[in-house]
Amino acid sequence: MNVYDSARMADVMAPVGYVATDVADDADLVILNTCHIREKAAEKVYSELGRLRPKKEDGTMIAVAGCVAQAEGDEILRRAPYVDLVVGPQSYHRLPKLVADATAENKSSGRSRVVDTDFPAESKFDFMPAVQSSGPSAFLTIQEGCDKFCAFCVVPYTRGGEFSRPVEAVLTEADQLVGNGATEITLLGQNVNAYHGDDQGLAGLIRKLANIEGLERIRYTTSHPRDMNLDLIAVHGEIPELMPYLHLPIQSGSDAILARMNRKHGADDYLKIIDALRVARPDIALSSDFIVGHPGESDADFEATMALIKKVEYAQAYSFKYSKRPGTPASDMDDQIPEDVKSERLAALQNLLNQQQITFNEQTVGSSIPVLFERRGKLPNQIVGRSPYMQAVHVSCVDAAAADRYLGKIMPVRITGAFANSLAGNLDDEVVAETTKMEPARA
Repeated sequence: MNVYDSARMADVMAPVGYVATDVADDADLVILNTCHIREKAAEKVYSELGRLRPKKEDGTMIAVAGCVAQAEGDEILRRAPYVDLVVGPQSYHRLPKLVADATAENKSSGRSRVVDTDFPAESKFDFMPAVQSSGPSAFLTIQEGCDKFCAFCVVPYTRGGEFSRPVEAVLTEADQLVGNGATEITLLGQNVNAYHGDDQGLAGLIRKLANIEGLERIRYTTSHPRDMNLDLIAVHGEIPELMPYLHLPIQSGSDAILARMNRKHGADDYLKIIDALRVARPDIALSSDFIVGHPGESDADFEATMALIKKVEYAQAYSFKYSKRPGTPASDMDDQIPEDVKSERLAALQNLLNQQQITFNEQTVGSSIPVLFERRGKLPNQIVGRSPYMQAVHVSCVDAAAADRYLGKIMPVRITGAFANSLAGNLDDEVVAETTKMEPARA
């Protein structure tokens, strides 16, 4: 979602003369778009601000946006008083005015300290310009905020309550993205399957998106088990454009810890959803999130998580040690887990998940799978794309012209190698031969 927000901030600033640059030294304005979900992510913000501080001597404006800005606006100005602008995730549509205000304040007083961390009554999406550009794979935010109030999570406090964009607005933006070259769209939301902008929820929206000519792949993330209804599960078997991959976080396999987390579902509820998804779409690949060392987690609770992982068999997963977030209920619980215990449990859990991911990847060797090529690789004439199951796939082309020709296209690839985090393959010989026939003769 922060990738999407960053792109939209660039779109908002374009009409007032700003263009994006990948080189911070070239920038007149640097915006750090931040995440507050874990302590380490928040601390990285202050580290990066320290590295940017010397740029103030060149007149560069420094802004902090996103969830750290929302949660720690005054603290940012205390720890980094050279920051010019702090803007929360619900106010980035106001960036041009905020930048102008900060510039004017700096000229009048020699110092600018503009903060906007309100939750405005109007939706920021109502003030967004048309999408300026997109690659073969694009993000599209359809839902923001959360009403679940998990004990460990800061999102309801930094992103606000659940909000869904109207279906017409989503379809319009999807049309713009496809018109700009997107073949795949990933629908985004803190609880994306809580989307209610369509009478039939996310399932209804996916059915409408599948009718857009040129949109060949649809994905969505991140989901909550409580919002995985039967209609949404059925869509996975009905709509071929919906990719056979689902990120469905459970966080723990222990009912006792799930209750302490305020997840309002149990391990059996989650497993029933998984079973139903595999009936609807037998080839579906699953990923999840896991938190180890949540307050009160016993050895037995941790083993319950390990048992669930073994039962589900994930293609990929994200896992973290519990991190206190100020203001959340879990941060005040008495039975915090020692750091060394959390580290030991995380190592065991990640070892299991990594083995499952390698096994899943190895199962693709020898098969031909459709890959959407998104970018050039690090090696000469190499291109990188994604399989339907979210695996990164690396392919080497005969020359640079061939590499450029396949970018943005979905091509069948024969998988020749599997690694921990990626696959290697070759374009099918028949495809290469057929493509060569269509190429003009060269002198």
